[in-house]
Amino acid sequence: MPINFSNTNSVWASVLVETLQRLGLTIAVICPGSRSAPLAVAFAQNLAISAIPVLDERSAAFFALGLAKQSGLPIALVCTSGTAGANFYPAVIEATESRVPLLVLTADRPPELRHCNAGQTIDQQKLFGTFPHWYAELAIPSVEEAMLAYLRQTCVHAWERTLLPVPGVVHLNLPFRDPLPPLADPTVQAQAATFDLERFFAAIEPLSAAAPPIPVSIDSCFEAWRSTDRVLIIAGLSQPQAPAAYCQAVAQLSQVLGFPVLAEGLSPLRNYADLNSNLVSTYDAVLRNPLLAEQLAPKVVIRLGEMPTSKELRLWLEATQPRQWVIEASHHNLDSFHGHTTHLRTAIGPLVEHLGLVQTSSQQTPYLSQWQAIETRVRDRIDQTMNDLHSLFEGKAAWLLSQHLPPGTPLFIASSMSVRDVEWFWKPGNLAVRPYFNRGANGIDGTLSTAIGIAHGNQPSVLLTGDLALLHDTNGFLLRQKFKGHLTIVLINNNGGGIFEMLPIAQFEPPFEEFFATPQHINFAQLCATYGVDHEPIASWQHFIQRLNPLPQSGIRVLELQTDRKADAKWRKTHLPTFACD
Repeated sequence: MPINFSNTNSVWASVLVETLQRLGLTIAVICPGSRSAPLAVAFAQNLAISAIPVLDERSAAFFALGLAKQSGLPIALVCTSGTAGANFYPAVIEATESRVPLLVLTADRPPELRHCNAGQTIDQQKLFGTFPHWYAELAIPSVEEAMLAYLRQTCVHAWERTLLPVPGVVHLNLPFRDPLPPLADPTVQAQAATFDLERFFAAIEPLSAAAPPIPVSIDSCFEAWRSTDRVLIIAGLSQPQAPAAYCQAVAQLSQVLGFPVLAEGLSPLRNYADLNSNLVSTYDAVLRNPLLAEQLAPKVVIRLGEMPTSKELRLWLEATQPRQWVIEASHHNLDSFHGHTTHLRTAIGPLVEHLGLVQTSSQQTPYLSQWQAIETRVRDRIDQTMNDLHSLFEGKAAWLLSQHLPPGTPLFIASSMSVRDVEWFWKPGNLAVRPYFNRGANGIDGTLSTAIGIAHGNQPSVLLTGDLALLHDTNGFLLRQKFKGHLTIVLINNNGGGIFEMLPIAQFEPPFEEFFATPQHINFAQLCATYGVDHEPIASWQHFIQRLNPLPQSGIRVLELQTDRKADAKWRKTHLPTFACD
C-alpha cells in the first residue's frame, strides 16, 4: 500500500504524496533537513515519483524551475523549517513572473514551538509574500478520516492553482510535531486494515493546464486588423510547449493578412524560418537608423507574449505609440508604455483556430515588402560581417550556435549580454532549436541550476552564459551526481559584467571596474576540476563548431571562450548602428 501507517506523520505525508502522484506529479526536488523528514521519506518511498535530493536550496529551486519549464507540469519543491525556504525566494519570483508551475512545500514547527526561541524556527506565514498564486498552512497532522480528506482536497486545490487560470507558484506550509522519523505507533498501524485506498482516492484524476478562452471581441478585432494598413506583428518572449504549432499559427496569421513579423531572438520563430517568409530578425539594427525608424512606423501592433529584449524596439514603440493588441493568456498587464492597448487573454493557436485561418498563399502588402527588402539587405550585412570575423568576439558565439547545433537542441540563454547577443545575431534557420530563458525577473541568479533542470532527462542541451552568471550559481554543479543527460556550457569569459560596458556608467572610472564590471579572475579549469566537470578552452571558431555537433550524450562540460570585454563592447557600439546604413 502506498500509504505508510507507521505513525501519524507518516500517514499524513504519504497521503499528500499519493494525492499529488495521482494528480500527475512525477518529480520532487528534496532538500535535506530534519523537520521535513516525513515528506522526504514519503516522496522517497513513492516509486512513481522521481525524488531528487539537492543540497543547496537556492540551486534546488532553480533546478525545479528548469524541470517545470521543460515539462510544463508542476514540480514539487521540499525543504525543512527556518531559513531553508527563504533560499527558494528568487526562483519563486522567477516562476511567478514567467508563469511556470511550482508546488513549494515548506516544513515547519507546530504553533506551540513558534515565537519561543525554539531552534530553526522563523515566521513562515506567507514567506513569499504576494508572489504565490495561493498560500495555505495545513493543519497539524491527524489520522482521522475527515482530516485526511481535508488534506487530500487541499492538495487537489493546490495542484489546480499551480496550473489554472495561468501557471504559477503555490506555497503550502506544513507543521509537524515529533516524532519526525517513521517510528512505529501501534495505534496508527492498526488503522491500515480498515483504510479503503481506492475509495479514498476515487475522484482524483490527472489535471493539466487548460486551453485559454477565446475573447468574445476577437472577431471584431480581426476585422480591425484586416481593414488597416501598416500592421506589424511583434513576437516577443515565449516558451511554448509546442513550438512548431506555435510557429505555424503565427505564420497563418501573418501570411493570410500580409503582416511582417518581428521575431525576438528568444522566440522559437527564428528556428522554424521556412514556415514563414514574413520574418524580420534584424529590427534592432534597422531601428538604429532614424530615417528607417520613421519610415517603418506602424499604425497597429499585434504583440504575441511579452515585449522583446531590444531596447531600440521598446523606445521606438514608446515614441510612435501605435494602437496595440497583446495576445497573451496571462492576467498580467503587459503594457509598460500605458498606450492604446487591448489585452486579448488567449493564445495564438486557439485564436487562429477560432478565426478559421487557412494558409494558402502569402498576401503581399507594400508595408510587408518594405520590411522584407530591408531585412534581406541588413541580414546579409550581419552574416557577412560575422563570417569574416576571426577574432573571438563573443557575439559570434550566438551566430554560430544558430547554425551548428543539432536539430531540436534545448538551449538555455543566460540574462545580461548572452540574451542580447542572441537578439542581435541569432540567424533564422530551420534547426528547431528550443530556446529557454529566465526573463520573468531578468536576473542572473540560478542560471546553471535552471539549465541543468531543462537538460535533465532531456536530449543533450546547451547553456550560453557569461562568467558572472555562471559564478553566481556554481553550486549548481553539485547536481551533477543526480543529473541524467548532457549539458554543454558555452562560457563567454570576459572577466566581468560585459553588459555594464554598454551602459553610461562605464564612462566613470573609478568606480566602474571594481563596483560594476566586478572581475573575479577565476581559473575555470580549476573550478571545473573541483566539481568533476569536463573543461575545454576554445582556441578558434572552427574548434568551437567542431564541439557543437554532435553533442555528448551524458555528463556536463564547459567550453570556455576567453574574450576581451572592453574590445567587444567597443565593437558593438561601432558596428551595430552601421548595419542598416546605406
